[in-house]
Amino acid sequence: MPVETNLIERLMQSVSPEPNSGCWLWMGYVTKGGYGRTKVASQITYAHRAVCEAIKGPIPEGLHLDHLCRVRCCVNPQHLEPVTQVENNWRKNLAVTHCPAGHPYDLENTYWLNGYRSCRACHRIRQFARNRRLRAALCR
Repeated sequence: MPVETNLIERLMQSVSPEPNSGCWLWMGYVTKGGYGRTKVASQITYAHRAVCEAIKGPIPEGLHLDHLCRVRCCVNPQHLEPVTQVENNWRKNLAVTHCPAGHPYDLENTYWLNGYRSCRACHRIRQFARNRRLRAALCR
């Protein structure tokens, strides 16, 4: 089913191309999470999905669009790749290079527990504090 040209034109009115990265930044409504939102056929949808479907066609069933550029408000179809939810989550997690405390996720400082990365430095700090509390409780 061909998409109406006026839909593409309407969507592109809210897009601002970024010349250095090639991102098409969504200038309309953006969620707290950083994703653009718009209304298509009286339904609210993500802007990157709407633009991608308007230009490239339907997204295969069960797949999510991964932002290869890692810019959530980017709607450039060349920066979006349909992947499974598992693959999308895996890619997002690998993009995180440091734990919340700022320690690097590298070979020496990272261990895996139940499929999740954990920080050895933070684990040592937690264990040290736990042992100190236990010793204090025993000395009372």
